[in-house]
Amino acid sequence: MQRVKIFDHVILLMGVFIMVGPLVVALMTSSHEAADIHRNGLSILPGGHFVDTYTKVLTKEGGFTGKITGLRMMMNSLILGIGFAVGKIALSMLAAYALVYFRFRFATILFWMIFTTLLLPLEVRILPSYEVMTALNLTNTYTGLIVPLLASATGTFYFRQFFKSIPDELLEAARIDGAGPFKFFIGVIVPLSKTMMAAIFIIMFVYGWNQYLWPTLMTTDESFFTLVRGIKQILLVWVGSNIPDYNEAFALAILAMLPPVMIVMIFQRWFIKGLTESDK
Repeated sequence: MQRVKIFDHVILLMGVFIMVGPLVVALMTSSHEAADIHRNGLSILPGGHFVDTYTKVLTKEGGFTGKITGLRMMMNSLILGIGFAVGKIALSMLAAYALVYFRFRFATILFWMIFTTLLLPLEVRILPSYEVMTALNLTNTYTGLIVPLLASATGTFYFRQFFKSIPDELLEAARIDGAGPFKFFIGVIVPLSKTMMAAIFIIMFVYGWNQYLWPTLMTTDESFFTLVRGIKQILLVWVGSNIPDYNEAFALAILAMLPPVMIVMIFQRWFIKGLTESDK
C-alpha cells in the first residue's frame, strides 16, 4: 500500500512538472533582457529586469495608433470574460428554469434542440452573427463583443440537470406560501444554485477570456482589443530593429494566463462541488 501511494505521488508530481514547467520557464525568461534571451536562450533562473519588463508591457503605449497599453487590453479581456460568464449564467438559468418547472408541450424536444447546438462550433455561425452586428452598428462595442455569444447550451444543460435534482417538496411548499414563479426562482432556486453558478462562471469566464476569432472580427479600434487579440499587433510595433522583444512576448503570455488561473484557484472548491454535488 505504501508503494502504491508513493507511485501515485510520483505520477502527480510528474504531471505538475509537465504542466507548470513551461510556465515557470516563461516567467523566468521574461525577467531577462531581449539580447540575453537571444544570445543564451530560455532560462530557469530569474533575471534582473522583472519589474521593468512587466511595467513596460502594462503601461507603455503601443500598437498602430501608439495609444493602446497592455493594461487596457487586460481590462477589455476582463470585461469580455465577466460579461460572458454573467450573461451566460443568467440566460442558462432562465432557460433551464422554464424547461424544468413550466411543463409545456415539446419541452424535451426544445431542450434537445438546444443541446444539439453544441455540435455547431462558433465558426459555423460566425458570419451571420457578424452580419447582424454590422447591420446594428455594434462593431467596436462591448455589446457586440458579448451579446451574440451569450446563449449557452452547456450552461442550460448543467442547470437543467441541477434543477431536476431539487425536491418537488420545495415547489409545493412555495406554492402553499403563495410564492409565484418569479419569487420561487429568486428566493429558492437562485440561493440553491450558488455552487453551480460558481462552476459555470469559471468555465464561461475562461471561455470568454480566451476568445480570439470573434474579437478579431468585431474590433478594428485598438481601444477594444483584448489581450489575446492584441498581443500580436502590439508586438509588431514593439519589435526592435534586429532582435525581437522576447522578454515582452513572454511577459504578455504570462499576463494572459494569470487571470484564468487565479479564478480557478479561488473558486476551485465551488467548482468541484457544483459539478459533483447531487444531494439537494
